[in-house]
Amino acid sequence: MPKRSSKPADVNRRAAAVVAQATSEEPEDPYEGKDPAAVELGRKGGLKGGKARAERLTPQQRTRQARKAALARWEREGSTD
Repeated sequence: MPKRSSKPADVNRRAAAVVAQATSEEPEDPYEGKDPAAVELGRKGGLKGGKARAERLTPQQRTRQARKAALARWEREGSTD
């Protein structure tokens, strides 16, 4: 399975990135430039979305989706990427 990492592969670059992050004075704001009301609304929906969707599904639908997800994971583990 391919690794999804934004870390630099070179050890020296990784060390420089760690030092730069540790010595930065102001923390990065992931919501900078976004509408705060939209961010809050999205967070509300995200927090309740999965539970509400699960309650709406029948036991057969949940079983079918779980089986499909498990097969996809097992297939991915067997691949040689």
